[in-house]
Amino acid sequence: MSLRVEDCIFFMLARAQQAGARYWTSCLTELNLTAVQAMVINFLGQEDTTTARAVSDRTGLDAATLTGVLDRLETSGWIERRRHPSDRRAIHICLTQAGREMVPRIREKMAQANQDFLAKLSAKEQREFRRLLGIVRKGSSAA
Repeated sequence: MSLRVEDCIFFMLARAQQAGARYWTSCLTELNLTAVQAMVINFLGQEDTTTARAVSDRTGLDAATLTGVLDRLETSGWIERRRHPSDRRAIHICLTQAGREMVPRIREKMAQANQDFLAKLSAKEQREFRRLLGIVRKGSSAA
C-alpha cells in the first residue's frame, strides 16, 4: 500500500498546526504578542508567581525557548522575575500589573479565535474534534 504524503497523518497534523498557529498569531497582532507569549501570559493568569520549571512543564516549552520568551516578556513589561523567598536558586515568574490586565484580553481573543477557526464544523463536530485531539495528544508518546 502506497500512502500519498498528503494523506499521512503526520503531514496533516503539521499542516493543521501551521494553519492554527498562523491564525492565532494574526488574532494577536493588535496586542503586540506572539502566540507563545500569549500562552505564557495566559498560563500565568491562572498560576501567577510560579517557577520557570512550572511554566515549562505546563506549556511544553523547553528551558532554552522559555528563557528567550521570558526575556522578551520581561523587556516588554508583561512579567517580572523575583527571587524565591526560601530557595535562593529558584526564581519566581510573576505578571506585572500590565500583564494581569492583558490576561482577560488574551482570553477574549482566544475564545473568539476558537469559535471562528472551527466555524466550518458543527457544534457536535467541534466537540468530537477536541475529544479526538485530546486522545491523540495524550496517547501518542511512542518514543
